Amino acid sequence: MFNYFEHALFSLAGSFLGYSAALGWIPDEDGDGQFETGDTDTGGNWGGFSPTEFGAFVGTVIMVNSLLQNVVLPVFQAASGYRVLNPYPEPITFPSTLPAINAGASFAFCFAEGTMISTPSGETAVEALRIGEDVLTADGRAVQVRWIGQQTLFPRFAPAARLRPVRIAAGALGDGQPRSDLTVTADHGMLVEGVICHAGALVNGTTITRVPLAEMGESYTVYHIETEAHEIILANGAPAETFIDNVSRRVFDNFAEFEALYGDVPEMEELPYPRAMSARQVPERLKAKLAGQRAA
Repeated sequence: MFNYFEHALFSLAGSFLGYSAALGWIPDEDGDGQFETGDTDTGGNWGGFSPTEFGAFVGTVIMVNSLLQNVVLPVFQAASGYRVLNPYPEPITFPSTLPAINAGASFAFCFAEGTMISTPSGETAVEALRIGEDVLTADGRAVQVRWIGQQTLFPRFAPAARLRPVRIAAGALGDGQPRSDLTVTADHGMLVEGVICHAGALVNGTTITRVPLAEMGESYTVYHIETEAHEIILANGAPAETFIDNVSRRVFDNFAEFEALYGDVPEMEELPYPRAMSARQVPERLKAKLAGQRAA
């Protein structure tokens, strides 16, 4: 079940109707720990919504909390209008009109705090990198950091599976890669013998594992590195991709910084590597190779 702290009610035209600060709950109907189309709001009867109008999950909206952070909130639609739920401990000031709903509810792949990124002058923790600094690509080029996106996640909200951390043990990818344990979100692509494999697709329960959310504390922050083009850089010595804008920058806490610096920008061109987003898409030759690796 998902607990939430308050919800806003909006008419189908998008006008604010009011909100309740009462706790409620939402079922995770297939037990996978994420909101999906069809999950229903069974909260209660507020603002004219009858108990039979539970509403089904339709997407997310981005709003600003009391800490001036962008937060992604789930939206449920009933016959009378929309419910916007706030599962975070920080309060939300809901606007008078409902922002645009992101029906895809996409999220970006990221590095965990403490990941060491190779630069021309040595390694730098990802959270210490700054716009304008250079990082090294896997083929030895120096490219400039365009932006560092940050996203704060709350384990109590059971982040979607694609946002949950995956730990790649030292040596798990072969040839001493990574040099030390590397934690990334499940959607982060690692370049393995010419294939960009999402970390979640590589989980084997031994050398590549999902990190229990209980280890992540009340909240954790993940980072992405954006360069002018899509690149392969080195994270704890292992080839990993930089940000590619097939997801929205708006999900990051500091999106306003990017918008102020760059405004609208052209779409990026993705690197010409095949991509394995799920375990069944990982080539058998790679599965066999990784199965033979042992943590360093």
